[in-house]
Amino acid sequence: MQREPAGSIESALSWRAAFLTLAILSVSFGSPLLAVVGLRDMQAAMHTDRSVLSLASALVWIGNGVGGVPMGWLADRIGIRKTVAMGTLAMAAGLALSSTGSVWALYVGHGLLIGFLGNGAIYAPLLIYTSRWFDRRRGTALALISSGQYVAGMIWPSFLEIGIKQFGWQAVMLGYGVAVLAILPLLMLLRPAPEPLVLAPGHASLRPGDRVLGFSPNTAMVLICIASFCCCVPMAIPASHLVAFCGDVGITPSHGAAMLSVMVGCAFISRQFWGAFADRFGGLRTVMTGSAFQMLAIASFLLTRDEVALFGVAGAFGLGFSGIIPSYAVAIRDLFPSKEASWRIPTVLMTAMSGMAFGSWWAGKLFDTYVSYRPAFASGVMFNLANLAMSAFLVSRLPRRFAQPADLTA
Repeated sequence: MQREPAGSIESALSWRAAFLTLAILSVSFGSPLLAVVGLRDMQAAMHTDRSVLSLASALVWIGNGVGGVPMGWLADRIGIRKTVAMGTLAMAAGLALSSTGSVWALYVGHGLLIGFLGNGAIYAPLLIYTSRWFDRRRGTALALISSGQYVAGMIWPSFLEIGIKQFGWQAVMLGYGVAVLAILPLLMLLRPAPEPLVLAPGHASLRPGDRVLGFSPNTAMVLICIASFCCCVPMAIPASHLVAFCGDVGITPSHGAAMLSVMVGCAFISRQFWGAFADRFGGLRTVMTGSAFQMLAIASFLLTRDEVALFGVAGAFGLGFSGIIPSYAVAIRDLFPSKEASWRIPTVLMTAMSGMAFGSWWAGKLFDTYVSYRPAFASGVMFNLANLAMSAFLVSRLPRRFAQPADLTA
């Protein structure tokens, strides 16, 4: 395999692995979107509270995060192909079960099958897999593959909304379960990641007693996890409720779905910028900067109900939040040895997805209580402030010359 100069592990095969991963995630991340786009229709059909249905979206995030930890371990032992194939089949089964139309089926289908066994076996393992193909432009690569969520958000909402109008949400959910199986032939193109290079002179792995950001490694890890939870609560509110929010303020469902696509489209475009930013300044500084942009954007949802202005706010929100999640993975690879990635990255993703889950449910609960999304957006601002304070504190603990350390491969 031809490598880049100076002993880099990166090659044309690295980018092929990244784009294959992007294609897979663009399909898998479409699976929970129907519960977002069809929220009002599902509420009317199932005669239940919005918070009850919001919990289904929350369970996807919880399952995705919690499932990533054992699935990352499993992928190291049975291989990435088998793990992702298992997740694909579970996801298709979850959509089929959820389409039966009962609340319990929706919860089991979304939480266990789409979340824990589905995206849990796809997202975190593929994120770890791709990170091992890169050492110089890891931030750019992880930003690219994490954009699969936004590619899905650009492509699927409008199609799903049209399908729901024509055929009903149950038929569309079942049909998407069949479409998910298109992931399986792509898995044959995935190759084993290259072995890490020997450490360059002057770089060493963590030894017993070594400190990370001035703390023990696990204490530093806990602080990063707290930050990831706090940033993802506000992130989930527009992601899970934007279409329903638009309907409540008099914007048509088709325009609400288009607004969601604009939000994630802006996120996709800007995520490539954030990836390059992380390569230059490191993962933690990227988290802090993105958090500041996200806080300004979510606060703007409190200021207007005008449709044109909300399109602008949604786009700005996408520009801000897009770089945060992959930058946590970059931060873990910046600060900890490569051999620990298979559990540290999924653990941070688990707390982040737990924040997404809580934010999705919490916004629905506040809406049921106040019949308005204003309290939800206000609480999002408060959680974002907590994240910004924590990330700024962690950045202040970085060594003065810290930018992007060489890969720790012990």
